[in-house]
Amino acid sequence: MNKIAFIIPPTVELLDLAGPVQVFTEAKFYGFALDLEFFIYQHDPVCTSGLGFGKVAHYSEAQLAEGDYVFIPGMDQNYVMSESFVAEKTFFQWLSACADRGITVCSVCNGAFALGHAGLLNGLECTTHWRRVEALQAQFPQAKVLADRLYVKHRHVCTSAGISAGIDLALSILENLAGALFTQKVARGLVVYHRKSGANQQEGFYLRFRNHINANIHDLQDYLIDNMAGDTSMAKLAAVAGMSPETLRYAFEAATGVTLVDYLTQLRRELAAGA
Repeated sequence: MNKIAFIIPPTVELLDLAGPVQVFTEAKFYGFALDLEFFIYQHDPVCTSGLGFGKVAHYSEAQLAEGDYVFIPGMDQNYVMSESFVAEKTFFQWLSACADRGITVCSVCNGAFALGHAGLLNGLECTTHWRRVEALQAQFPQAKVLADRLYVKHRHVCTSAGISAGIDLALSILENLAGALFTQKVARGLVVYHRKSGANQQEGFYLRFRNHINANIHDLQDYLIDNMAGDTSMAKLAAVAGMSPETLRYAFEAATGVTLVDYLTQLRRELAAGA
């Protein structure tokens, strides 16, 4: 069972932490086996919104193994640029050792600066919040900082842009662990479209045309993926979607941007190619 460990630093940006956490929590809701753990490196962290945290274990107590993940969310930039942050050398060494052991170290927003201090960005493409790109590149000149990516994945180092991009990175990791269809279910549960970064492979067909919140059309798409060898008559599809055939044709194109006929044609080609 994979462990996903989240570090809660001082002045943490709440959504940087909560977004990825919720992705994996939703995956557990749908039955995927994961352990979520939380650690600190300084006592009594408080987020930038002023919300404190209860008792949280120190990262030195973490029992992580190859195949596990560590997330470093973003923090207040003044803290990241402070001597106090730079002085966390023991923590940075721990992050480096995690990557050496096959544990994937992930950052959200300016959490990438922690990876930089750990020496994990040297020679790698990486990203951070667009406001922090120049500062990250200046502080870690051996890194190749990209300004136009949602996230960048390289073996045991993953970086993502600011705030909500941590959700995109978490969904991408979940896809590696549980597959595209399961990840689409999780994204739908979160009412989040599963986006892809330009640095990664093009998205599979099953995740395309899902950038909508029409539950009836999602149900129909799920049905079609599972039942292309069965009844795909317009009468059946209309019944699955709970609409008349005429309403279905209009609603499908309005939600997905393609006609139902075109979608069926592309889906048949995809299934044939994978057969």
